[in-house]
Amino acid sequence: MYKYEFQALIKKYLDGDISVNELKRLVNYYESFQKNNEWVEELGSEEVLKNKMLISILESIETETNVKSIPFYRKSFFKYAVAASLVLFFGISFFYNREGLNSEKSVVNNSIVVGTDKATLTLGDGSNVVLNKGKTFQSGAAKSNGKELVYSKRPKKETTSILYNYLTIPRGGQFSVALSDGSKIWLNSDSQLKYPEHFIEGETRKVELIYGEAYFDISPSIENQNTRFIVGTGKQEVEVLGTEFNIKAYKDESNIYTTLLEGSIVLNNDLLKKKEKLIPGQQAILNKSTNDIVVVAVETKYEIAWKNGLFSFKNKSLKDIMGVLSRWYDVDVQFADEELKAVKFNGQLRKNQELESILELIKNTNFIDAYEIKNDSILLRS
Repeated sequence: MYKYEFQALIKKYLDGDISVNELKRLVNYYESFQKNNEWVEELGSEEVLKNKMLISILESIETETNVKSIPFYRKSFFKYAVAASLVLFFGISFFYNREGLNSEKSVVNNSIVVGTDKATLTLGDGSNVVLNKGKTFQSGAAKSNGKELVYSKRPKKETTSILYNYLTIPRGGQFSVALSDGSKIWLNSDSQLKYPEHFIEGETRKVELIYGEAYFDISPSIENQNTRFIVGTGKQEVEVLGTEFNIKAYKDESNIYTTLLEGSIVLNNDLLKKKEKLIPGQQAILNKSTNDIVVVAVETKYEIAWKNGLFSFKNKSLKDIMGVLSRWYDVDVQFADEELKAVKFNGQLRKNQELESILELIKNTNFIDAYEIKNDSILLRS
């Protein structure tokens, strides 16, 4: 990008006449340009420019998403309330001076670590095997490289009985499993999957997401003697013909979310005698209390970001965001101010980031004044 292009984009920013693509170009190049003193001098005070650009960014986000936020008139960056944005969404973490604003924080015996590949495998005989990153394992049909569990395609001898295994992912963990039919399943933190070591030839293939979240890439029925594949999640069954989808069914959430990316699935709710067929880009939301199902269109990239090593949020409350982070970092989160839970954020974060750096990014939006970390607990204050 040439210098005059950069200056033109900044003018568009401050005039409120910048497109989304231009916005992305500007924030991607700003960090490298601000290191050049000549550019900064020509553009005026760097601090004033950063403040103006931040306000412009957040106001443009509010216009796009129509998000209402809690007013914090005392905050130095804001004339009035705007939608908050996690700085990494547009790659603008460099807008903030981490040694400057809102430096208040308290860390006592910080034992919080980034989540990693780990799980517990319960075999058919009831024995448990701990699977960890970097640790190999092999027993019978199953083998693991410490990141993925793989079952052999065919049993050594045909069997008419089903032997079930359980793969349990703790808080702060993730793991994937390749089933004997070639289907692959990624499991998020705090999840448990029940499945057979081998499927019986010619019979319906069935697994159960007992709780948690999983991404499914199912081997087509045509490659498995045209047998159906069914995923049970307590109050619903998902019938699959060969497709990719995501199910989120956490114990502490009131809904089960089923999101289709490719192919076709049918949701069966026996209690209501109801079926819903989804097309790619749709999400079925099952209310656990009423058993009602609502189908909505969604941006699937936000629903499966966790599988790709990201946290991606669009118009999500701080309560929901901290719920996601609490599972990955295995922490408990408390809010000193109940109203703080409702503040909406847009953002994208890497799952390999230290939690304290994420809290700093959130704090630098000026919607929280401080945070406290004590052992495996976090308190957010406004």
